[in-house]
Amino acid sequence: MSRVPEPSVFLVVDEAKQRTRERGVELIDLSIGSTDLPPPEAPLMALREALSDPRTYGYCLKSCTLPFLEAATTWYQGRYGVPLDPRREALALIGSQEGLAHLLLALTEPEDLLLLPEVAYPSYFGAARVASLRTHSIPLRPDGLADLKRVPEAVLREAKVLLLNYPNNPTGAVADWGYLEEALALAKRYGLWLIHDNPYVDQVYEGEAPSPLALPGAKERVVEFFSLSKSYNLAGFRLGFALGSEEAIGRLERVKGVIDFNPYAGILRLGVAALQTPREVTRGYAQVYRERALGMARALEGALALLPPRATMYLWGRLPQGVDDLDFALRLVERGVALAPGQGFGPGGRGFVRIALVRPLEDLLRAARIIREAL
Repeated sequence: MSRVPEPSVFLVVDEAKQRTRERGVELIDLSIGSTDLPPPEAPLMALREALSDPRTYGYCLKSCTLPFLEAATTWYQGRYGVPLDPRREALALIGSQEGLAHLLLALTEPEDLLLLPEVAYPSYFGAARVASLRTHSIPLRPDGLADLKRVPEAVLREAKVLLLNYPNNPTGAVADWGYLEEALALAKRYGLWLIHDNPYVDQVYEGEAPSPLALPGAKERVVEFFSLSKSYNLAGFRLGFALGSEEAIGRLERVKGVIDFNPYAGILRLGVAALQTPREVTRGYAQVYRERALGMARALEGALALLPPRATMYLWGRLPQGVDDLDFALRLVERGVALAPGQGFGPGGRGFVRIALVRPLEDLLRAARIIREAL
C-alpha cells in the first residue's frame, strides 16, 4: 500500500471554484471551514510584541513551550477540574492536525488496525495511510455518533486505536458523557488507545462539550487534541496542543523531535493570551454559528435532510435519493455556491454535503436559494 494519499475530491471542487471565479461569477464559498469571524485582540497584541523581542527568534525547544503548556493545562483544569502535568502530560503542536498524524505514527506499527467513524474529517484517512494502517469504518447512528455496538468482537480484539471527534466535523454531532464513558470502557476492555480530536470544544450551542480525558482512569489510554483554530479564530497561526497519557505524549514528543522545533515562540505567546480569553467571548462566537445554523436549516427545510444543528460551524445534509454529491457540488459551483461533497469525508459520506457556516447569514440565505433552485 502506498503511503501517499490519493488526490481528494476537494481538489476537484477547488479547480471548479477557480474556473468559476475566472468567469467573473461571484462565489459564495461554503466548502472550507475557514471562519470569517475576527480573533480576540489580546492574542494578536501578544504576537505583535513578540515580534519586537529578539529572544523569540531562535529555535524553540521544550523549555520554550512550557509557559504555553502551563496555560493549556490551567485552561483544561478550569474547564474540567482535572489537573495535568504540563511537562509530561501536555505537548505543543503545529496545529492539532499535525499532532494527530504524528501520534498515529508514534502509537502504531504498519498494518495495525485503526477504528474510526465511516464519516470523519478527511485528514484522518490520509494520516492512516501515511502510517500504513488498516482501517475499520464504524457505521453512524441516526444521531450522527459512531455506533460502537456495531464493531465486531474480532475487530475490537485486533484493533490498536479508536479515533473519535465530538463535537464532530462534518456532522455537528455532539457526544454526551455516557457515550464517552462507553468509548473509554471499550478502550480499557480491549487495550485500545482512545484518541479524541476536540477542536470544536467551544462551538457547542448549549451546555458544555464533554472530554473523555476528564473521566476516571482516562489518563492511562486517552490522548485529546485541542486547537486554537476554531475556538479563537486563529486557524492560520497553526497552534494546538495534546493532553493525556504520559506514555503516549512521550512517544509523540520523540516522533516530533526528529521533525520540528515547535512553533515560533511568538505564536506560543499568542496561544497563552488566547487561552486566557474570557468564556463569554467564545460563547459569543458559538452563538453566531448557532444563529447561522438555525437560519440556514430553516431555509433548506425540505430540500436537504439535515441533522439538527447542535454544534460546530457546519451543517451536514443528505441530498435527495439518486443525486451524486460530487456531481451536485460541481454543478452548484457553476451557479456560484461551493459546498464540500460528502464522499470526501469517508465511505459513509456519499450522497451528503457539508455546508460551512463561514459567511454572514444574509449570504447563507442567498446560497440556500441557489441550492434549492439547483435541486
